[in-house]
Amino acid sequence: MWSSKEVQVKLEFDPAKYEDRIKESAMRLEVAKRFQEPDRIPITISTAGSFYTKLFGYNIRDYYIDRELSIEVQVRGLRWAFEELGDDRTGYGLHLDLGPVYEGLYFDCPIEYPDDTSPRIVPRLETPEDIEKLRIPDPEDHPKVRWVYEEYERFKELARKMGLDHLPVGGGFGIHPPLSCACAIMNPTLVYELMYTEPKLIHRFFRKLLLAFFKLREFHDKYFGVRTESIGLADDNSAFVSDPMYREMVMPYNMAIYERYGRRGRYLHADGPNDHHFKTYADVMKLTEMDIGGFSDVENAKRDLGGKVFFSGGLNCKDLYYDFERARPAVERAIRIGAPGGGYALAIGGETYPGVNPDTLIKVVQYAKEIGKYPIRT
Repeated sequence: MWSSKEVQVKLEFDPAKYEDRIKESAMRLEVAKRFQEPDRIPITISTAGSFYTKLFGYNIRDYYIDRELSIEVQVRGLRWAFEELGDDRTGYGLHLDLGPVYEGLYFDCPIEYPDDTSPRIVPRLETPEDIEKLRIPDPEDHPKVRWVYEEYERFKELARKMGLDHLPVGGGFGIHPPLSCACAIMNPTLVYELMYTEPKLIHRFFRKLLLAFFKLREFHDKYFGVRTESIGLADDNSAFVSDPMYREMVMPYNMAIYERYGRRGRYLHADGPNDHHFKTYADVMKLTEMDIGGFSDVENAKRDLGGKVFFSGGLNCKDLYYDFERARPAVERAIRIGAPGGGYALAIGGETYPGVNPDTLIKVVQYAKEIGKYPIRT
């Protein structure tokens, strides 16, 4: 949807103003990623669309359907992050944010837009027969894939008309790796059950979804004239399978993606708890970076990933809904355990949910800068 409303807020964000800080943060992260200790612990807070939408008093549903509002929220969010929050983010820009809908678009599932929350896919696969009948269309011939890229071009043009052509604009069409993709278009409980009762069927299912992932990534690279050599996956549903089952049924497909597109870097996000997979991630899959999510324990991550995989996390949104004093113990514990020896950035695992107290978040960053100076007091 393209809104005709007049944007009432003057939209300004000048990256040059923060150039020195961005370079300093990039250097800090670079040192930490070498498993060395920089001047202080890096702090990377993943604030994005939904959080900013509520921060600025808008309806989250509107953010995902009104492109002018989306741009306004993103630009104001950038300014808030750099002016008020002050973490170690090094990236900035705009992106076409449609929400978690891409599997729904590609596999022709209904998509609902409830009031004041993110859109959701209505799974349409209900039986083993539905899996067998599932076809993987070519992106070139898929009207909804083409629509997303056309929408991206319109979004870029709108940003230009709003005086923001100095900011990079991202977009594209991608899906989750096979397990989490399957759980978007079929009831997750049924997927887990079939992994035990019909493993051959699930392998056929996952091979189809892997093919879909490859086709969409190749289309993306061709469209933008690039070659993907570093890739990040978001595999939240992996938290709910045992590590032996993960190695047998899930890992082969994620590894196929990493081997094809992760020559320079292999990143993974999972909401967690994924502690039971940490050794697999580090020793078998050879991840380079991981967001451990809000429900994994930083102590387990440090034990199993430390010195092998640069990881971020340690905080859960539930730690940050109230005042700073409620959050302080979690911050202290995360830094005390995660920071020594480098290889770690303090973060909210996953994303910052709407409703997190922004004043608490600002104070957390300020406090982490104070107590996160090396050498860390343990």
